Amino acid sequence: MPTRKRSTSSTKRKPTTESRHPRKLPKGPAERAALERLRTICLALPEVTEKIAWGESTWRAGKMFAQMDTHHHGAEHQAVWLPARPGVQEALVEENPLHFFRPPYVGHKGWIGVRIDRKPDWKVVAGLVEEAYREVASPKLIAQLDAARDKPKRGWRASWITGDDDDG
Repeated sequence: MPTRKRSTSSTKRKPTTESRHPRKLPKGPAERAALERLRTICLALPEVTEKIAWGESTWRAGKMFAQMDTHHHGAEHQAVWLPARPGVQEALVEENPLHFFRPPYVGHKGWIGVRIDRKPDWKVVAGLVEEAYREVASPKLIAQLDAARDKPKRGWRASWITGDDDDG
């Protein structure tokens, strides 16, 4: 039986750095501002990188922990998809279906869709992003995050006046 000779260079795919999908851009200044705020939240976490995939911004800490949804397949919303611990998706969707939803493709894996185009509570968004990061990040990165959170904040504190500080 004859053997086939493999071509070495002509059949190999060259790695691409750009998405083959069309870039999905925010519509208007409010959506651009929401995307920038989300980007700031994501990139503040240790060793996060941003990559365009499927025409959308995604953020990764080794694995992807956040993906933009800018009117995906004609949807009316701008949102971010995040992996979540078991039960979180169901609880949030039940509690507030205007801001939370089960996203396509990854919703069955427990990911949560969080709308960022309807004046979200950005503290909640930041908390969910951090929890998503913790779902995928290595123990080393989680330790870096915890160490950064444990550092005392610099500057003025109200507790200095009220005397509620535990430091004395």
